[in-house]
Amino acid sequence: MEQSEAQALAGVRARLSAQFPDVGEDSVAEAVAAAHAEMTGPVRDYVPVLVERTARDRLVKRLGHPPRPTPTGALPRP
Repeated sequence: MEQSEAQALAGVRARLSAQFPDVGEDSVAEAVAAAHAEMTGPVRDYVPVLVERTARDRLVKRLGHPPRPTPTGALPRP
């Protein structure tokens, strides 16, 4: 994995951890890793965005509620 993709995924984990504080960082990391494992295509430009959406959907399904809103600018963006 390229460094920029790894950095973007770290941001994904941080944002989702803030949006889903009740699930725990380990569960967020697991959801992100599972979503990332599904992204096997050669074009990597949009992988972090797709991983974030997929992992967020999994967490919403697991918890049964939407993510907590976070203030704009409070977390790193890709």
